[in-house]
Amino acid sequence: MRTVAILQARMGSSRLPGKVLMDLGGETVLARVVGRLSRAKRITDVAVASTISSRDDVIAKEAARIGVGCFRGPEHDVLARYCGAAVAFHADLVVRITCDCPLIDPELVDEVIGACVQESADFACNTLPRTFPRGLDTEVFTKEALLRAETIADRPYQREHVTPIFYERQELFCCRAVQAQRDYSAHRWTLDTPEDLELIRAIYSNFGNKDNFTWREILALVEAKPQLSAMNAHVLQKPVRETAAVN
Repeated sequence: MRTVAILQARMGSSRLPGKVLMDLGGETVLARVVGRLSRAKRITDVAVASTISSRDDVIAKEAARIGVGCFRGPEHDVLARYCGAAVAFHADLVVRITCDCPLIDPELVDEVIGACVQESADFACNTLPRTFPRGLDTEVFTKEALLRAETIADRPYQREHVTPIFYERQELFCCRAVQAQRDYSAHRWTLDTPEDLELIRAIYSNFGNKDNFTWREILALVEAKPQLSAMNAHVLQKPVRETAAVN
């Protein structure tokens, strides 16, 4: 089985434009996400799904620099973009990661992949219900399920956010969820604002700007240094349509 992690990335961002190529301890955010995902044992390949917009030429150039493939598709129909990327990179199983997650944990990614494979699911995630820190978001689905979802999803938000159709139509898809032993969802480790970037840079700095630390090591760090979490504690998450939990 060919398992491809596909990272959606574009330069447009309402709160932090160009964040995907911002510096994070001497590397771009995109390079950090790729580097961390490359340590996942269940992933065959890592690739980028960007847009056909000329402003995203720099993302294609950065993908080439760090040695990963880049598929370019519609800017707002991200579901169609993922379908094109899954076909282009010959994926049997797709791991969807956004570049909002430069602290993504490879072992946790492997755990979600394992849940999808071992339970013969169409879709697995660690976000519904959310028990892990925001910024460790991992969604896994088969290419067949993705292509089927593309024919069913008919609302703009379903196509922009790729996966709502899976958990909204669980009568059509076999869905599974991975949950933490405790609820850590109050922690915000995602990259969406300047304050988020300040926190994530501080976390990398505390680990010598290496990227081989685990999410549990981050947890221990922020619990020992609460001033870190205070950096973005006031940031409100942008409203996202979330539905009932995955079974």
